[in-house]
Amino acid sequence: MAASKEQILAFDLYGTLLSTESIATKLGKYSQQDQAKDIAAKWRWYQLEYTWRLNSMEHYEPFNTVTLKALNHALAEAGVSLNPHEKDTLMSAYDDLSTFPDVSPALKTISQTPNLHCVIFSNGTHSMVTSSLTKSASLSPHKDIFRDIVVVESIKKYKPARDVYWHLLERLGKERSEAGEVWLVTANPFDVVGAVGCGLKACWVDRTGAGWVDRLGDGEKGKPTVIVKSLEEVVDIVK
Repeated sequence: MAASKEQILAFDLYGTLLSTESIATKLGKYSQQDQAKDIAAKWRWYQLEYTWRLNSMEHYEPFNTVTLKALNHALAEAGVSLNPHEKDTLMSAYDDLSTFPDVSPALKTISQTPNLHCVIFSNGTHSMVTSSLTKSASLSPHKDIFRDIVVVESIKKYKPARDVYWHLLERLGKERSEAGEVWLVTANPFDVVGAVGCGLKACWVDRTGAGWVDRLGDGEKGKPTVIVKSLEEVVDIVK
């Protein structure tokens, strides 16, 4: 009997495995909790917006620099002033973000499932991703599942630039014509649109159950290949 074909899963990190909202607890030391949640949300939004603006300007700054600038933006908008040490504390907290509740059971199932080749595919720097895999209390127990870390530093562009997905394929030893053999697993709609536009399959994690509302892409090329409400559904979808 022929062996089952290996399935390749590229997992987005921030917003998919790690909850950027979880940093609100740290922010709560410097402001009221409701305000801290708002700052955390704005911090994440400006972090993403800055990467898109950099792509448009054909300019690159490392993700840790972008993240700090986005924090400064969110704090200024909220009227909260922190000293350099306090900002360093919050930046360090990015190494210890909590996972979403469905992540640990899903990764445990993946570790027990043969023929799955899993990598991390992130906008983060290699140092940031490595730190998360080793320091995040809820992610680090599963770090050995991931065979590689694929980041954007070498090509100096951010998702959803096409070159980012071509870079992923190259690192996986795949030709562009073989893009359909790779699954992207992400909770970020812009990542889905970028991936399917390059021919990858995309599993979108819709934890809120709101359904797909992004209208930038055209037809099936603008939609996820599959939609799940929990990462725990991923194995049954791709195997």
